[in-house]
Amino acid sequence: MDHSEKRKSCSHQQDSGMAAQDQAIRESLALIKNKFLVMSGKGGVGKTSVAANIAVAFSKKGVKVGLLDVDFHGPDIPRMLGLKGLLDISTDNRMVPKAYSENLKVVSIECLTQDTDEAVIWRGPLKMQVIRQFISDVQWGKLDYLIIDSPPGTGDEPLSVAQTIPGARAIIVTTPQEISLADIRKSINFCRTVKMPVFGLIENMSGFVCPHCGKSVDLFGTGGGFRTALAMNVPFLGRIPFDSKMVECADAGESYLEKHPDSEGTKAYNEIVAKIIEGEQTIAPVTKSTQRDEKDRKEATVMKIAIPVAEGRLTAHFGHAAEFAIVHVENQEIREKELLTPPPHEPGVLPRWLHELGVEVIIAGGMGQRALSLFGENGIKVIPGAPSLTPEELVHQYLTNTLVAGENVCDH
Repeated sequence: MDHSEKRKSCSHQQDSGMAAQDQAIRESLALIKNKFLVMSGKGGVGKTSVAANIAVAFSKKGVKVGLLDVDFHGPDIPRMLGLKGLLDISTDNRMVPKAYSENLKVVSIECLTQDTDEAVIWRGPLKMQVIRQFISDVQWGKLDYLIIDSPPGTGDEPLSVAQTIPGARAIIVTTPQEISLADIRKSINFCRTVKMPVFGLIENMSGFVCPHCGKSVDLFGTGGGFRTALAMNVPFLGRIPFDSKMVECADAGESYLEKHPDSEGTKAYNEIVAKIIEGEQTIAPVTKSTQRDEKDRKEATVMKIAIPVAEGRLTAHFGHAAEFAIVHVENQEIREKELLTPPPHEPGVLPRWLHELGVEVIIAGGMGQRALSLFGENGIKVIPGAPSLTPEELVHQYLTNTLVAGENVCDH
């Protein structure tokens, strides 16, 4: 066989091997319902910690979760979760993920190296091939969620995930610091370029409560993550406070959520996971008619949304609010906010007043059934049970379908 024939034979074998791997990837991904790539514009924002804690939070809700670490140069997931040793190989020669718990299994390059301190020195094509193998040659089985932790930036790994895993959605992690936010905007634009939907943005290290005096300190600024989400028109999933116990748990290979179940950090993670599970659902029962009405309402060129406020945030009791924030929305963007004093509280007065102002949607904490009926008669949609956030945050969540409301706290 001459050199030309050998090259043709090798090329044919490579094509056949690639086709077989493509088929294996499709079969593996078909068993995974939701895929999320956790990424950041720069290092040091706690992206890996967020990925690990989100995966643990999901698993504690009883769903099946896979955690894939493609940060080849800094594979910290196994150490954070206390996982040691090499991956096992199944009888059909596939890698078996490390089991963290009954509902959570993990794959990382660190689980394939004898010396965990050995540096991984790879170029892009090799990284792409390993990411493909982490899907095709791993026995993932049926999963509700696959959480993928990528290295910071917009390089080979997130690009390979976008190309290899159709339907993957990005969860972007930042701190409130402006230098971090500048890089996050690059990450959002990267996702748009490679056609990967941005599911939402998380602001990590968002404030620190001193364990001695109880005073809250904004270590890296305040509100930057939300403002960036608002400016870039992506959902804002929430804030995670800075807690030194997270550092201690990561170093010890222990789960922060399990060791500190009542902490503010754990509460924040659970709220974010609840938003992810809710997805694009709203608190109101959804029918074909309400879906059509909601779509028409949100796509309206101009809209006004009313929110009862106290000290700059939504107040729980609608009828006794001293002020109402009237937020003007145009083409899905907030254009203006005005604070108005309502007329004296009497039955039927507030519905007529807000109707005359042109309000179409009310976001409230609690509201009596009689008031709900009166607003309905005036053609105003009410979303009760909303959290105590600023008007801008609530409206942004409403517009991006990430507003998760609880129970109507008013029962009269």
